[in-house]
Amino acid sequence: MAVSDHVDLQGFMDGVKKRNPGENEFHQAVYEVAQYIFDYIKDKEIYHEHQILRRIAEPDRVVSFRVCWEDDNGNVRVQRGYRVQNNNAIGPYKGGLRFHPSVNQSILKFLAFEQTFKNSLTGLPMGGGKGGSDFNPKGKSDNEVMRFCQSFMTELYRHVGVDVDVPAGDIGVGAREIGYMFGQYKRITNQYTGVLTGKGLEYGGSLVRTEATGYGAVYFLEDMLKQAGTAIEGKKAIISGSGNVATHAAEKILHRGGIPLTLSDSEGFIYDPSGITQEKLDWVKELKTIKRGRISEYASQFKGSEFHKGKRPWIVEADLALPCATQNEISTDEAKVMISNGIKAISEGANMPTEQDGIHAFLDAKVLFGPSKAANAGGVAVSGLEITQNLQRLSWTSEDLQKQLKSIMHSIHDQCVEYGKENNENFVDYVKGANLAGFIKVANAMIAYGVV
Repeated sequence: MAVSDHVDLQGFMDGVKKRNPGENEFHQAVYEVAQYIFDYIKDKEIYHEHQILRRIAEPDRVVSFRVCWEDDNGNVRVQRGYRVQNNNAIGPYKGGLRFHPSVNQSILKFLAFEQTFKNSLTGLPMGGGKGGSDFNPKGKSDNEVMRFCQSFMTELYRHVGVDVDVPAGDIGVGAREIGYMFGQYKRITNQYTGVLTGKGLEYGGSLVRTEATGYGAVYFLEDMLKQAGTAIEGKKAIISGSGNVATHAAEKILHRGGIPLTLSDSEGFIYDPSGITQEKLDWVKELKTIKRGRISEYASQFKGSEFHKGKRPWIVEADLALPCATQNEISTDEAKVMISNGIKAISEGANMPTEQDGIHAFLDAKVLFGPSKAANAGGVAVSGLEITQNLQRLSWTSEDLQKQLKSIMHSIHDQCVEYGKENNENFVDYVKGANLAGFIKVANAMIAYGVV
């Protein structure tokens, strides 16, 4: 018999930590998947024989490179750029680029690992990747951002391509940054291909991409509640973040008759007890995308609302929660506060926004919990549809894309129910369901290829 990976979960994680020292976010992401996979594969020798879990937890490659650029004062600046190509068993690598001071190898490896299973759940032929830089676009002029993006793409172009790796946007990378990078790629290669997604509509972008992650998280939330015999209508929702994901999640909550109460940014959160209306949301969108202001300005603009400096919105009593900001933004203690306040369902719009022990607390309390790899897959789903539109040289209507997005999110929900339904119980462990469903497709493809 071939050498197998018949070790216990702790032994496996000890190996992951030894090979990836100090990469705490990556350890957390691997553990969150492995704890469910180990039980599933214990009597399935083929997965052990092919060392599948060990192989999935080792990225295909991690590329690190220097990015030099000049600021407006003529000073030479140096940043570090990355692209993590985790697994392409079911399609070209696909995943966003993040520009933020917190970016490091651990965070990008966790994001690429998560992206592998998220993309698998969509049913589209996409592998998992992620990249970015410790560059901070906040406070930079358009010319400084352009110079950085051009320098970044001058190195990245070697590692990407429509049949190889198709990056998108993420935190700090919006339409402006995608435009600069796509322009530089086209300039260097003399090719007009769909190598990036999240592009402007004028040059190959897709309708609904801006709304997709936030809308998708609410579609998934809606399916969870429907499975449990209830609905969004009339329920209060606390939401973190104030970018595209958060504002469009709030917008879709409004469409479904719910009441959004909060939004946030790195300085704190606003609480509007009368509810955030569409008019108020439109004001926030303009504040954040055009004026690049801070969410604290909301409290000055709309009477009756409050700004809580340095705090997160999880202390506010509500029925529903949509964390849409960043990783590990719900601590275990905050999870316990939310449970005591009667939270009924959570749909993660950000990537891994809940600490591991917090997830366990929600599941033990039988709170409906939609993990990010399932709940926030709407963004990459529409990115995948953008690739298809680029390849076919056509554009689908907003109605067509909305229909396809909802169908994909519904399919993801059904996969989670299939693998996460507890025996003799109505409760669905969506974390277990998402991890198993995402894993099985990738693992079986890897086995089909042999040892590569």
